[in-house]
Amino acid sequence: MRPGNFFGQLLEVDAAAAWRQELREENRTVVFTNGCFDLVHAGHVEYLAWARAQGDALIVGLNDDDSVRRIKGATRPIVPFERRATVLLALRSVDVVVGFSERTPEVLIDRIRPDVHVKSDQYREDELPERSVVLRHGGRIALAPHVTGPSTTDLIARILRTF
Repeated sequence: MRPGNFFGQLLEVDAAAAWRQELREENRTVVFTNGCFDLVHAGHVEYLAWARAQGDALIVGLNDDDSVRRIKGATRPIVPFERRATVLLALRSVDVVVGFSERTPEVLIDRIRPDVHVKSDQYREDELPERSVVLRHGGRIALAPHVTGPSTTDLIARILRTF
């Protein structure tokens, strides 16, 4: 991956936390979201654009391959971490991608301390395991409108039926 060819940058956790601190010192609002983002589709793109519109910069926590397998099953991800990160970094809405190995992003959020944490409105705020970490650091949770249409799972099923 050649970073100069993309809008965003892939950072390790320490570098992402330092980058976030630089933005805080500039009074800029940092938004965080996370996910597997396997087979990125239009719904993902709209979701990430909505998330980015909630502040001045967007950090995406990207589940590593082992984490995706624990969440989605042994046959996933379809696309390995580096390739998923490459696609996300090519989106204008994404400033930083940082990988994480846990099922949920509490550890990463505790390090980055975003101003806003975005999740789909398919979730209820009080059900989010990361809620307490976000609030403890003075952040807020924003629930993005769910974009209807095929999910990654639906796309995989359609491909299997068709081919």
